[in-house]
Amino acid sequence: MSQLIAVAYPDVPTAQTVLAKLADMQKRELIKLDDAVVVERRDDGKVKLHQSTSLVGVSATGGALWGGLIGLLFFAPLLGMAVGAAAGAAGGAMTDIGVDDSFMKDLGKELSPGTAALVLLVRSATYDKVLEELGGQYNGKLLSTNLSAEEEERLREHIDAATS
Repeated sequence: MSQLIAVAYPDVPTAQTVLAKLADMQKRELIKLDDAVVVERRDDGKVKLHQSTSLVGVSATGGALWGGLIGLLFFAPLLGMAVGAAAGAAGGAMTDIGVDDSFMKDLGKELSPGTAALVLLVRSATYDKVLEELGGQYNGKLLSTNLSAEEEERLREHIDAATS
């Protein structure tokens, strides 16, 4: 089961920097993310979500592949790829997986204007190594989790120790 973790940061660039570090850690298999979104509370009070991956692009590529294969059967692979890519892009644009957008927007409304939060759906992680690499330089504050009370307290202690 994935764990939901939301951490507030002083601004969007800081949240995006942490997200880039997490992406690097994911390549090294220290953490596996199912979803990651930067939630921004703008100075005008509006909430903007910065999705980390584009399902449209992934779905369009998959659609083009399947469309090309089907097109080969009917001797029109280019037409099949074009139709498959369009269908895949349309399907990807309508697909919403990961953290619920309304939850993130509600969370964003609780942020102070000009600040941001990083919302993560973590499949697995080596938390001690992840927290050690992030260090205390980003001034993150744990906002919300679906961890057990003991796990959440341990995570808060690690974050507090890293920021001290």
